[in-house]
Amino acid sequence: MTNVYSFDGILVFGLLFICTCAYLKKVPRLNSWLLSEKKGVWGVFYKAAVIGTRLHIAVAASCLAMAFYVIFLK
Repeated sequence: MTNVYSFDGILVFGLLFICTCAYLKKVPRLNSWLLSEKKGVWGVFYKAAVIGTRLHIAVAASCLAMAFYVIFLK
């Protein structure tokens, strides 16, 4: 179990958040509802989606590395 208050827990949460927002950007109804704001609190979802789509190779490699770390090393 990964604790959210540890550093690796924050990394896991951040990676899952970025991957989820990038996936939601591909769904038309959710894209117009959730990712329409670019500023403020709701803008965090938009910015995470942009990071996930522009840096998809780095995010995927980070997800694989974090999965290996959580499953085998922790």
